[in-house]
This record gives sequence, C-alpha cells and structure tokens, in this order.
Amino acid sequence: MKIISSSFIKSSSKSIDCPDQKFDEFAFIGRSNVGKSSLINSITNSKKLAKISGTPGKTLLINHFLINKKWFLVDLPGYGFARKSKKEKRKIEEIITDYFLIRTTINLTYLLIDIRLNPQKIDLEFMQWLNQNNIKFKIIFTKADKLNKREFIENPENYLKILFDETGIHPEHFISSSKSKLGRDEILKSISSELNSKKV
Repeated sequence: MKIISSSFIKSSSKSIDCPDQKFDEFAFIGRSNVGKSSLINSITNSKKLAKISGTPGKTLLINHFLINKKWFLVDLPGYGFARKSKKEKRKIEEIITDYFLIRTTINLTYLLIDIRLNPQKIDLEFMQWLNQNNIKFKIIFTKADKLNKREFIENPENYLKILFDETGIHPEHFISSSKSKLGRDEILKSISSELNSKKV
C-alpha cells in the first residue's frame, strides 16, 4: 500500500462523538511511552501527523486520521502511565472501553509492545480483555533498533511463548522500528489485506 494522503479529522472523548463516515478503522494502542506516535508518523510518512512528546501519556483522546481518503487510522490513549491520578486512569480506561465496545467500524487493532521489556501484567490483561470481547488484534513490537542481534531474535520469541503459556493467545505479530522504518511495509500490507478481504 502506498500512502498518498493523510490528514487529521478530529479528536473525540466518546465513541458517539467519533466521525460519522463509515470508513474501516485500524486502531493503534499501547502502554504510555511505547512509541505509538513515532510509529504512526513512520507508517504515514509524516513527521508531525501524530504529536510526539517526551512526556508519556499525552494522548488523552480518540484521534482519527483519514488515510488515502479510504480508511481511518485511530490513535487511542496510552494506558498504564504511573504518574497519572486514579481519576485520570479511570477516564482513560472508560474512553478505551467505550471505543472498543460501542464503535462498529473497527476492522483491526494493533497493540504496540516495547520489544525490550518482559511481558507486563497490564498488557497481558488487556490482551485477555480484547480476546474475551472478540476484538481482533495483532501485536506490533516497537523499538527493535535498540536491540542487539541476539535480543532481536530471542525477545519476541520469549514474549510470545509467555503470552501463550499464560493466556493461550498467539496473535500475529510484527517487529518494527520507527527509526529505520522496519516493519512499515508489512504493517501496511496487513491493513491493505484487511481492506481487500472486505471487497470479496
């Protein structure tokens, strides 16, 4: 897939306020500071489509970006930022839950995981929640450029093994780096495949 155009449409705090257009939506979500904004900018070939901040947890709304005037890339709030108050965390949880359970145009969700870290409880619980609610998702491992060759091979394998052992879930995955654009073509191919499958 070639990205010809990308534009910000609107930010929403509830699914009911999301855009009316019935385009397929591809949701991107992950823990705070996982590199979501950088990945979105890499995928769309834009330096500033999604705002990048040194402060984790800056995305507090549902952000819709229209790609190629055919589908929405949806940037969801990052979860699990320790410095947020209980009220703020609860609000983010409500936004995410409302979006996934109410929005009917979601085609696929991409869950971003920092490839340098061992499986975190909050991520495993979120994947179980997605699975229990029949929400189709794939994993994108981020920040692959920060690994050595051994870690590059072993980290994803170990993560997926623990995920399967603890939850029974074995999703398709991609390994990415916003810096080198590793994984970009594969992710776009995945989106293209989902869009084309609906035409058949």
